[in-house]
Amino acid sequence: MQWDNIPWPLIGQAARETLVMLGASLAFSVPIGLVVGVLVFLTSPGNFWQQNWVYRGLSLVVNVLRSVPFVILLIYVMPLTRMLVGTSIGVSGAIPPLVIAAAPFFARMTEISLREVDRGVLEAAEAMGTPRLVIIWRVLLREARAGLIAGVTLTAINLVSYTAMAGVIGGGGLGDLAIRYGYQRFRPDVMFVTVVLLIVLVQLLQSGGDRLVRHLSRKTHNEK
Repeated sequence: MQWDNIPWPLIGQAARETLVMLGASLAFSVPIGLVVGVLVFLTSPGNFWQQNWVYRGLSLVVNVLRSVPFVILLIYVMPLTRMLVGTSIGVSGAIPPLVIAAAPFFARMTEISLREVDRGVLEAAEAMGTPRLVIIWRVLLREARAGLIAGVTLTAINLVSYTAMAGVIGGGGLGDLAIRYGYQRFRPDVMFVTVVLLIVLVQLLQSGGDRLVRHLSRKTHNEK
């Protein structure tokens, strides 16, 4: 390995690009996934806004998008990406497919978190005459916040791997650097450094998310 010739400026730039892709795609994926996940939960059988056709339609869309391998999704949505941001390569070109891939995942995580909320709490709030929108915001989402944060953490970790795969189409970031310099130019040292940086990023996300989940879980328990 050529340890003396590692292109640290390029690695620093690639790391910044990865963080930009992660932050931007997470900023779009979480709100979209949250809204879709709440709608899937509320329109499911036995809930406030039960609508079987809406529930089945949303579930189908979520399942289909989650089933498509990300590399294939990257290529398939290129026309949409160019229409939205004017390019299908680079950091900007990677963000739309990242959002399309991550939002359905977080939507399903949101639905799972909401299903774990005690039904008795919701029924008690409804029996007190609390408006349903208030129940959704003040009770349902509040009770599910620890699970939602865990879902955000898992979504962020998935996005890290997606940003690395975006390098296949020149998406920028550490994945692109690993492919162009580490693989195509036979630089195992560059490949090693990029892998280590990705592992460190995932560990930081996981430990930070776990710490926040524990804090919210204790807070929710104390409030009860």
